[in-house]
Amino acid sequence: MSFTEIRIDPQSAERMTKQGLRLQRVDTADRVAFEAWLQADARGFHGERIAGTQLEELVGQTAYRRTSGVWDDTAAEPETPIATVSSWPLAMTVPGDKQVPAWAISSVTVAPTHHRRGIARAMIEGELRTAAAQNLPLAVLTASEATLYGRYGFGPATQGAELTIQTRRAGWAGRETAGRVHLVSLQHIHRSGREILERAQLGSPGDVTLDEQLWGELVGVVGDEDNAKQNRAVRFDDADGVPQGFAIYSVKHSEGENTERVATVEYLCSVTDDAYAGLWQYLLGLDLVGSVSARLRPVDEPLLWLVANPRAVRAAAVNDHLWVRILDLKDALEARRYSAPGRIVLRVSDPLGFADGRVLLAVDDAGVGTITALESDIGVPDATAELTLGVSELGALYVGGVSAATLARAGRLTDVQPGSAIAFDAAFRSPTTPWLSTWF
Repeated sequence: MSFTEIRIDPQSAERMTKQGLRLQRVDTADRVAFEAWLQADARGFHGERIAGTQLEELVGQTAYRRTSGVWDDTAAEPETPIATVSSWPLAMTVPGDKQVPAWAISSVTVAPTHHRRGIARAMIEGELRTAAAQNLPLAVLTASEATLYGRYGFGPATQGAELTIQTRRAGWAGRETAGRVHLVSLQHIHRSGREILERAQLGSPGDVTLDEQLWGELVGVVGDEDNAKQNRAVRFDDADGVPQGFAIYSVKHSEGENTERVATVEYLCSVTDDAYAGLWQYLLGLDLVGSVSARLRPVDEPLLWLVANPRAVRAAAVNDHLWVRILDLKDALEARRYSAPGRIVLRVSDPLGFADGRVLLAVDDAGVGTITALESDIGVPDATAELTLGVSELGALYVGGVSAATLARAGRLTDVQPGSAIAFDAAFRSPTTPWLSTWF
């Protein structure tokens, strides 16, 4: 059975039925019904009404997703859902250059006319039960509101920052790279850049695989037509001519009387350090450009160490980005690799019951972890760390984006045995700062 055919969670459906509402899947082959759902989704995020080529692209490229909604048959337009959600399986990178299957949840909207009726809760908890029934160890999402998803057991696992670089002040202090930059079209990147992206993602814990719609939006060849007109692309090849990175950017006039232009890096992807440095050197050297901005960059950006004047680089709008929800302790914790051996007992509380329990994580010298379930009355062996924490906190810690010591100081977890948080951090540390490079 295709995942799009998985039935609606009966518990959530019953909850909506008691309110005179219908929670059900959309038949994406039904053009009228699917378009009504797409328009409701756009309305929920205060977007423009979808039309023309963009509508055709969405209909054609997102029909494979499991698309659901809530309908109110007493509404003035009962054919339009008053709430939306979509979901699909993807792979998320975890430390150790490995990927773990996860359930992506997106397009969560509820019309203002139906707030405070438990509709979002019914949809999200239903998606979690659906993912758990499919034996998926994780659910993931990107959030427009930072206060909503913690109540469902999600934790903020990665952050993103917006950079602004004053190019005249920055200078370049990086080494010369062995390779070259090529000017290419967006269509060229769309055809051949995905293989580069997938190699780069394996080294970036927290990044996720993209479907065709998200890939096209990232490159700028689908969705907003202005992107196709304004965006430019470059590709970096190493000394052997192998493509190792690409960047997509636009250049616009700055506001006011300043004649210098502002370049915006829409996306920069690099497999190697040379590709990273070569692409940034190109972008900071653009003629007639006074500043370069880059959205959704890692909070530990190596660029700061490639410029001669790091004060010319300003980081702003540091926000949570990827939210992770652990559904299966054993599968999730055994899927990743660890940076130090050790034995850690985790007592995890999960109000929804998916990941509630007490387990022993034993990490060997190769960084491989093994989970053993423990009864609550079994004592902790000597030289074993022990932490008590909620499933939201474990989701935040999962790929190494925050330290247990930090959460302990904030009162978000309990360091049962002295030094346990330090031992946890030694094992869970990621050599590369976790980062989700796009939205979904």
